[in-house]
Amino acid sequence: MSGLAIKLWGLVAAIGVVLAACQPAAAPPPSSSPTQAASQPTAAAPVALKVSYSNVIADNLPEWMAYESGIFKQHGLDVELTNIASSNGIAALLAGQVQVAQLGGSEVLSAAANGGDLMIIGNVGAVYPFVFMVPADITSMDQLRGKAIGVSNVGSSSDIATRVMLRKVGLDPNHDVTIVAVGSLEQRVAALTNGAIQGGLAQPPDQLALQDKGFHVLYDLAAEKLPSANTAITVQRSWLNANRDVAQRYVDSIVEAIARSRSDKDLALKVLAKYLKNDDQRALQTTYDFFVGQVTPTYPTTSTDQFADVIAQLSPQNDKIASFDLTKLLDPSFVQSAIDRHLGGS
Repeated sequence: MSGLAIKLWGLVAAIGVVLAACQPAAAPPPSSSPTQAASQPTAAAPVALKVSYSNVIADNLPEWMAYESGIFKQHGLDVELTNIASSNGIAALLAGQVQVAQLGGSEVLSAAANGGDLMIIGNVGAVYPFVFMVPADITSMDQLRGKAIGVSNVGSSSDIATRVMLRKVGLDPNHDVTIVAVGSLEQRVAALTNGAIQGGLAQPPDQLALQDKGFHVLYDLAAEKLPSANTAITVQRSWLNANRDVAQRYVDSIVEAIARSRSDKDLALKVLAKYLKNDDQRALQTTYDFFVGQVTPTYPTTSTDQFADVIAQLSPQNDKIASFDLTKLLDPSFVQSAIDRHLGGS
């Protein structure tokens, strides 16, 4: 390279250094810019929600499925599930120990008629999910006269269903039999097994366990498809007024979980096995077919006709129930919104 070329090259390099020094400093990446970072949308923190179910029965599969499949989380709900017996479920809800309770509509109506600040926003048990079981030596309904019949609690869903069934076959539940409150479904099955009662409602998988011990179905109430408020999604009215968006997300989760149960049987069976603590595939298959196939609705709608039996059975003992305005207890708008958006697939 000639001396002149070398001098020119040096001059160009020097000018480049000067120009570079005069340039403003490069802007930091967008992620490190305080102004831009502040304008970036951030995901809302999940809403903590305590939810209870009153019996370990497959009526609650939608709730379990929504939890186990992550559907609750997809809707921004951090759900804590608790099993609280139906006799204590209303008290826990009114005390604020839980925000959502799935329990018998009869208990909810009784509490509301007596001043409980409650609302029902859905019903996953719209028909009676029961069969009536007796020991082998009882072969007709007439043989139940004078016998002890077990229910969970007086005024519970099992009590209402039992009285409806007895009247349908011509027996007076107040005179022809003795109704005995034995507690939960598990306690009713135990009472049947040890002979403390001679008849009681059951459902899969307990139905199969009882059949294996020699008991048999005397009456299939589920086959009647009678309207029932067996498993009502219940909240406090004051909570609902302040958390309607959260309530909608909860109902949406339940609807999607019902659809998932139908489309993903393998997962549904695993969820049933976990919560029912039962790995007997025959029992799980029967339970799935009974509830998903016959009992659980596509959309958990709630309506006044589901309470007809409750009102008829409880009004004679409680004038407040007879005069209670059911429309003040039911809010079907959340399920209707899910229907309008076809969340259940239809």
